[in-house]
Amino acid sequence: MKNALDHDGYSERREYAPIGFIEPPTVASDLLFVFANAGKGGFSLLMSAMHMAWLRSFGGRLESRYRYSIGMVYNAFPMPPTNDLSKLDPHAQAILDARANYPDASVADLYDPDIMPAGLRRAHQANDKAVDRLYRKAAFKSERDRVEHLFQLYEKMTDPLLAKPAKKRRRKPTS
Repeated sequence: MKNALDHDGYSERREYAPIGFIEPPTVASDLLFVFANAGKGGFSLLMSAMHMAWLRSFGGRLESRYRYSIGMVYNAFPMPPTNDLSKLDPHAQAILDARANYPDASVADLYDPDIMPAGLRRAHQANDKAVDRLYRKAAFKSERDRVEHLFQLYEKMTDPLLAKPAKKRRRKPTS
């Protein structure tokens, strides 16, 4: 998959990062992040409002545009409690099918918030609901609600890393 998030200066206005699949003989430049062997479930998760909420909160900025970071965004993103993302495959396919209706448009153009096609927007909204349900049954009311939930998961995820080591017992000297 490739990420063209910062390609055209619209990133701060986008609801979703313009991520797509590439195949040989396409060669990614050093301006792209490539996730080798990424499946449709992973694509669906990265294309969700949940992941975008995390990106907006923890990603970097270049001027006002979002800068995706493997360390701060991708590696730190709390995954849903299930390891089975295959439930998201149909939603990923719906997004890809909606994009395919516009073969002459770039991925960046399709995600311009002023001209995003209605069918693509509906596919994303359905994807957002499916991703949200992987995290919890109750609907999220806002982006802040999503970030708070993700940060709670992040704290649980990193808590073992911050645990204090057990104190070593001192032996009493023998006389």
